[in-house]
Amino acid sequence: MVDQNNKPAHPVERFVRVRGAREHNLKSVDVDIPRDALVVFTGISGSGKSSLAFGTLFAEAQRRYLESVAPYARRLIDQVGVPAVDTIEGLPPAVALQQQRGTPSARSSVGSVTTLSSLLRMLYSRAGDYPARQAMLYAEDFSPNTVQGACPVCHGLGRVFEVTEKSMVPDDSLSIRERAVAAWPPAWHGQNLRDILVTLGYDVDKPWRELPKKARDWILFTYEQPTVPVYAGFTPAETRAALRSKMEPSYQGTFMGARKYVLHTFATTQSALMKNRVSRFMVGALCPSCKGKRLKKEALSVRVGGHDIGEIARMPLDELSRVLAPIAAGRLPGHAEEKRIAAQRLSHDLLERVSTLLGLGLGYLSLDRSTPTLSPGELQRLRLATQIRSNLFGVVYVLDEPSAGLHPADGEALVAALDMLKRAGNSLFVVEHDLSLMRRADWLVDVGPDAGEKGGVVLYSGPPAGLRDVKASHTARYLFEKPQLLSQAPRAPAGWLKLAGIRRNNLSGLSAQFPLGVLTAVTGVSGSGKSSLVTQALVELVSAHLGHEPEAEAGDAEAPALVERSAGHIVQGMEGIRRLVRVDQKPIGRTPRSNLATYTGLFDQVRKLFASTPAARKHRYDAGRFSFNVAKGRCPACEGEGFVSVELLFMPSVYAPCPTCHGSRFNPQTLKVTLRGKTVADVLGMTVDEAHGFFEGEAGVERPLRLLRAIGLGYLRLGQPATELSGGEAQRIKLATELQRAQRGDTLYVLDEPTTGLHPADMDKLMVQLNGLVDAGNTVIVVEHDMRWVAACDWVIDMGPGAGGEGGRIVAQGTPREVAKVADSRTAPYLRAWTSGQQDGP
Repeated sequence: MVDQNNKPAHPVERFVRVRGAREHNLKSVDVDIPRDALVVFTGISGSGKSSLAFGTLFAEAQRRYLESVAPYARRLIDQVGVPAVDTIEGLPPAVALQQQRGTPSARSSVGSVTTLSSLLRMLYSRAGDYPARQAMLYAEDFSPNTVQGACPVCHGLGRVFEVTEKSMVPDDSLSIRERAVAAWPPAWHGQNLRDILVTLGYDVDKPWRELPKKARDWILFTYEQPTVPVYAGFTPAETRAALRSKMEPSYQGTFMGARKYVLHTFATTQSALMKNRVSRFMVGALCPSCKGKRLKKEALSVRVGGHDIGEIARMPLDELSRVLAPIAAGRLPGHAEEKRIAAQRLSHDLLERVSTLLGLGLGYLSLDRSTPTLSPGELQRLRLATQIRSNLFGVVYVLDEPSAGLHPADGEALVAALDMLKRAGNSLFVVEHDLSLMRRADWLVDVGPDAGEKGGVVLYSGPPAGLRDVKASHTARYLFEKPQLLSQAPRAPAGWLKLAGIRRNNLSGLSAQFPLGVLTAVTGVSGSGKSSLVTQALVELVSAHLGHEPEAEAGDAEAPALVERSAGHIVQGMEGIRRLVRVDQKPIGRTPRSNLATYTGLFDQVRKLFASTPAARKHRYDAGRFSFNVAKGRCPACEGEGFVSVELLFMPSVYAPCPTCHGSRFNPQTLKVTLRGKTVADVLGMTVDEAHGFFEGEAGVERPLRLLRAIGLGYLRLGQPATELSGGEAQRIKLATELQRAQRGDTLYVLDEPTTGLHPADMDKLMVQLNGLVDAGNTVIVVEHDMRWVAACDWVIDMGPGAGGEGGRIVAQGTPREVAKVADSRTAPYLRAWTSGQQDGP
C-alpha cells in the first residue's frame, strides 16, 4: 500500500521510482521513494527491506557507476550480475555504509580508517619541533606501516614476541611423559617427540623442575634435529635394551625443539586453529625500543604541543581535541611564521574532523585503537563521519542499522549527523529497527508482512503517521500501540557472583556483583565500560576459575593473537556456576564455504538422508558424496564454494556465482540424486521455514530448525554463506546451536547486544528463549542498549556516567524500576519511558 495523499510535499521529479523489483523475496515491488529526505526501511528480519534498499537500489546505482567507467569493468559487472528489477528512475549516485566487522589486521586502526593519521603525520613532518641538527622527516617517516617509519626492533607492531621456558612449561611439577612441555603438539606427534627423548637417554618420568638445566634448555631451545630409532610403546628400560641389541625400530624419528616447533608452526601453518594454539606460547611484551609506539626513534623525537606522535595517537579523541585547539587558534609562540601557519591550518583541519567524531559519540576512541576491536556500529559511525566531511552533494547514502550498538543518549548525536548530511543536499535511505529513529524519519517504507516467502511486499510508503492504519504491519504495532513489557515481576536472585579489584581498559579497581539465576542487562553509553566488565573481565575470570584457556584478541599473519588478561578476582559465587557459554557476534566463518547448515550440524543429518535414498545406494554414494567439502561430490570449478571471487581492481573484490555449477556447489552426478523431489542443492537453497516443513518428522533435522525459527531466523537459507550474515545473525545461530544441548542448569550465558539487527517482534521471540534458559536454572547476562528489552530483564547494572575516562563506574544497579529512578544515570530517563508505560524518551 503506497500512501498517495502525501506526495504533494515532494514534487514528482524528486522521487526515486522503482518498478518490478524482484530481488530475493521481493514480489515485483513498485514503490516511489522521496529524495532529499530521511527514509527509513522497516519490517521484521528477513522481510525484504535490505533486498530493496541494498540489493536493489544500491546495487543498481553501483552497476550504473561501474558501467560508465571502462569496458573491462563492464565485463566484470556482467559476472557479478544486475539486480532483478524492471526499471528504476530518478536514482542518484549512491554510497553504502554497511555493518561490517573490522579487518583482522593489527595495523588497521581508527586513524587509518578515518584518514586522520595521514593528516597527523603531515602535521609532525611540516610543523613539528625537531631536535637540534636532526634533518626534516617526510610524512612517511611517521608511519609504522612503512619501512622508513617502522621501529626496526618490532617492525612497527609495538610489541615483541618471545617463547620462554615458563610459557612452554606452565607446570614444572609434571614430567615429560605427563606432558610438561605443553607447547609440543598433541596426539601422535607429541608422543613421537617424547619417544625420541627416551631414545636419546632423557628421563621422561622425572618432574621437569628436577631435570638438569642443560637438559631442559636443549629440549626446549635446541635447533639441532637428530634422527634416531624409535621403539613405540617400549618403556625406557626396554628401549635401552633394544638399542643395545640393535633391534629393528618401529620407525626413524626426527626431533624438533619446542621453541623451534612453535615458531615454525606459527610461520608456516595454513590452519587458523594451529596458529592460535601455538601463539598461546608466544609471550608478548612492549617493544623495548619504541615502548609500544611502533615508530623509529627519529620520528618519536619530533614533538607537537609537547607530545610525540605516539602519545597523540594513544589519546582519547576528546583529549586530542583539547591539545589541538590552541595550535589551531594560532597560539604557537617561538615558531617561525611559515611553520606557525602550516601548524595552524593542519591542526584546524584535524580538529574539524575530530569534532565530527566527537559529535557521533566516539570521543572515547583513540587513533591507535585497532580496527578488529571495534564493534560494527562503531566502524560504521567512523565511516559516516568521513562521509560528513566529504561534502558530497546529491548522493543517496544507504545505511545499514546505524543505531546498532548505540545507547539512546548517543542516538541523539547520530540523528544530528544524519540531518547534517540531508541538509547538505543528500538523500538518506536507512534500514533500521530502532523505533525512535523511525519516528524522526520523513518517510517510512514498511516491508512485510512476514519473513522470507511470506514477505517481500511493500505494505506502506509514506510519512510515519500513516503507518498507524496498516493492520498487517508488525512495525505499526510497536510504533504506535501502548508499550507492553515482556515479563512479569522480576525474579529473585538465587545467589550472587561477586568480583573485586577489576582492572581492564577504563575499569580501575572496580567491584561488581551479578545476581545468579536471573536475566541481567548491563547498560551504559558507548565506551562506558560495559564490554570491559562483562565480555572481558567477567568472562576471563570465570573462564580461569573453570580452568579454560583465555581467548586471544584478534591476530593476523604478522603477529600472534594476543592474550590480554583482566586483573581482579572472584570473591564468591562460583559454586553456582559449572559452565560458561559466551555467545558473541564473531562470524561463524570467513568464506562462503561456511554456512548455517554446517555450523549447526543439521547438514550432517541431511547428508545421511540423501545417502539413504535408493538412487544413492544404487551408485554406492555415502554421506560424504553430498558434502561440498569433499572432492567426489562437489563442483570441481569452485571446489564446492558455489562462488568465485571477482577482482574489481579499483574496488573491493566481490563473490559471484560459479559459472560452472551456477552456485549449486555440486557436480551434475551428485545433483541427479533427489530426496522427495529435491536435490541437496535445493535443500541448501531452502529457508529455515521451508526446510522445517520439508523435514517434518525427521527429528535430527527438525529440532535445530525449530530452534532457529523460535529465535527469529526462519528467513535465512540453510546454505546462506557466513559472509552474508550480520553479527547479530551469527550470534543467534550460535545461540540456537547451544540451545540444542540438554539443559542441566548452573550455566552462565554471556551475550553481547543480542538484539542487534532484530525487529521488536523478533526481540520478543529471543526474550522467550532466554527466559527459558533462566527458568531451567541458568544465569543470563547481556550487554544491551534497547531500553524496551532492558525493562523486561530482572536486574540492571548501569555503567558510566560517561565514556572512556569519565566512565568505568557502576552508576546504578537494581531492578529496572529502581535504576530508572537514579538521577545520575544517563540510562535512567530512557528506561523510565518503558517502566512507566510511556513510549517517548526524554
